[in-house]
Amino acid sequence: MGSLFGAKLSLAGFDIRLIDINQAHIDAVNQEGLKLQTEAGAHTVRLPIGPASAFAEPVDLVLVFTKGPHTVAALEAARHLIGPSTWALTLQNGLGNGDRVATVVPADRVLIGMTNWPSDMRGPGSVSSHGLGEVRLWSLDGKPSERLSAVADVLSAAGLNAQADASVLVAIWEKAAFNAAMNSIAAVTGFTVGEMSDDADTRALARAVVQEATAVANARGIDASEARVLAMVEHAFADHRPHKPSMLQDVLNQRQTEIGSINGAIVEEATKSSLSAPVIQTLLRLVSAKERHYA
Repeated sequence: MGSLFGAKLSLAGFDIRLIDINQAHIDAVNQEGLKLQTEAGAHTVRLPIGPASAFAEPVDLVLVFTKGPHTVAALEAARHLIGPSTWALTLQNGLGNGDRVATVVPADRVLIGMTNWPSDMRGPGSVSSHGLGEVRLWSLDGKPSERLSAVADVLSAAGLNAQADASVLVAIWEKAAFNAAMNSIAAVTGFTVGEMSDDADTRALARAVVQEATAVANARGIDASEARVLAMVEHAFADHRPHKPSMLQDVLNQRQTEIGSINGAIVEEATKSSLSAPVIQTLLRLVSAKERHYA
């Protein structure tokens, strides 16, 4: 996701740095440029990349795309790039990311949001995206600002279809419900989005997850819509069939997944409202078991 957004922003003329710890990816981008493949065509984008220690000057905006559990460590490593006027935007999956970012960046300079742009790593130095997506964002403290509007304008100028949205918590919860279904089912089954679409049992599981997650959101005072999330699922089934959800990619590469900040966070919120989410919790346990038994 960082490479997708970075490439699009760079192509739109913005000054971008990519921060990563994947040395193979860093080497490939430095040597041959970042290769971006979309339905609009192929691009090779030249832009600086390296670990946070490779850069020295504070930046205007930090976009955070790490997995939830890595947020604080990643920002601590980049603390020298966060100046007195630096803002941060989290577009990460799951719940609670804004509060994690605010442990390093002052809360009044933190933006929270969601995106449904798909992105796949094709190999070191190469990413692809298919279909369309959007970005919705707002301030962590709930206040409008000129910087909030400016960030939305920058992302839209890069073709990322962004809008400032005061009800962004609804969007974040609906994305969490979507991911709790699509990501965890893919991680357990090994199915692409299209394969999930074609199987009656995984379709039924996805519907059950969405029902549980939106019920929890509603109990927590968030007006998430089961119908809207199911429509997102159907859109993915129709338009993102070849896509391997990120949690499946993590399992295939034996990496830590985001199951805790997605399914786990929803289960925690359910407990606070004396609710149960048995399907979400079962998928949480299955993916967690896979992680514990990587070779």
